[in-house]
Amino acid sequence: MEGSFISHALTTLFILLQFTTYMKSCSAIRPTLVTETNTDFIKKSCDEVTIYPKLCYTSLSTYANKIKSSPKRLAATALSVTLSATKSTSVVIKNMSKSHGLKLREAEAISDCVELVGDSVDELRRSMEELAHMGGSNFEFRLNNIQTWVSGALTNDDTCMDGFAGKGMNGQVKTTVRGLILGVANLTSNALALINNYGAIHRAP
Repeated sequence: MEGSFISHALTTLFILLQFTTYMKSCSAIRPTLVTETNTDFIKKSCDEVTIYPKLCYTSLSTYANKIKSSPKRLAATALSVTLSATKSTSVVIKNMSKSHGLKLREAEAISDCVELVGDSVDELRRSMEELAHMGGSNFEFRLNNIQTWVSGALTNDDTCMDGFAGKGMNGQVKTTVRGLILGVANLTSNALALINNYGAIHRAP
C-alpha cells in the first residue's frame, strides 16, 4: 500500500523535474530566439499587472516572437500555458487517486480535486475559444465570460487546496497535491490579470 503511493509520488516528482528542466532549457536558448523588444514588453506587462511577475515572465518569455507587443496574444498565450499545466496536473492527481495507500480523508480530498481540476480544464479551454473570437460589439460579453470562467478555475484550485486543511492531513500527499495546485493557481492568477489588462487596454480611448 505504502509502496503504491510512493510510486505515484515519485512519478509526480519526476514530472515536476522534467518541467523545471524544460523551463531552464528554454531560458538558456531564449536570447537566440527572441528579440529584446518583445521580451521587454512581456516583462513590463508581468511586472505591472500580475501578482507573480517572475513566474509570468519565465512561463511566457520563450513565446516572445509570437506575442510581440500584443496584449491579446499575451493573454492568449498565458491561457494556453495555464491550460497545459492544468491538464498535466489533472493527469497526475488522477493517478494519485488510484493509489491504495491513501487514508480515507486523503482519498476523499483527492477525489474532490480530480473533479475540480477537471472543471478548471473545461473552463480554461472555453476561455481560450472565447478569446479567439473576441472583437466588435460583443467584446464585453465575451470578456465577461472569460473572466468568469478563469475566476472559476482559480476558485476550483483554492477549493482543492482547502480540502487538505488541518494538521490531520499533513504528510506527503498534502505536500504533493498542494504544491501542484499552487503552481497551477499562480499561473491562473497571472492569466486572469493579463486578460483584465487586455480588456482595459481595449477600452482605453
